[in-house]
Amino acid sequence: KYTKEDVRQKNIVKFVFGGLDGEAGNEGEVVVKLHPEWAPIGAARIKELVADSFYDGCRAFRVLPNFVVQLGINGDPAKQKKWSKNLKDDPVKTTNKRGTLTFAMGGKGTRTTQIFFNKKDNKFLDGQGFSPFGEVVSGMEFVDKIYAEYGERPNQGKIQQQGNEYLETKFPKMSFVKSGTFVSNVDGLEGDDVGDDAGDDRGEDAGDDRGDDAGDDRGDDVEEAS
Repeated sequence: KYTKEDVRQKNIVKFVFGGLDGEAGNEGEVVVKLHPEWAPIGAARIKELVADSFYDGCRAFRVLPNFVVQLGINGDPAKQKKWSKNLKDDPVKTTNKRGTLTFAMGGKGTRTTQIFFNKKDNKFLDGQGFSPFGEVVSGMEFVDKIYAEYGERPNQGKIQQQGNEYLETKFPKMSFVKSGTFVSNVDGLEGDDVGDDAGDDRGEDAGDDRGDDAGDDRGDDVEEAS
């Protein structure tokens, strides 16, 4: 849940996804609450990226149904390059449970723009330094509808170099972010909090049952391409 103060602090972000289930016109809204107390550096970067409309048009280029949805390479290589500076790491203060969002990385100090939604409890990522910065408060059912048939076939290097031209040609059914914006209207909110809690149904703990798709060690599976 979130409060009016969360809205005023720009901690509530709405992502509108298009191409759900690989179908044109199939859309859904995913509302995310940022948690600066979990990951202040990561949350601050997300606010900067949303303010710059960075995620608008970004494709979900890596989707593993029992693991993660990964996105965050801009469709315009020039805009991607603008945000290539690495972030310092945030310590891990909460677990990578279903519905949390986390930066992808290829090692210490390598976070930039790529993020992933945890589709199940991926507790084993905690020990590898993956620090969640937010959580889905409504619309997790739409995250589950992000087109998964392409798996991890898209080449991150080619996305970096060619942008959405490469993805639209080779992977036309790929789901994408139509827009990522701050929720700004507080007039309609009543009481201290609103929104549904994504924590009601987040699956079993990954430490007990990671599933076939998670493998033994998926840390390198949520890394960024260099």
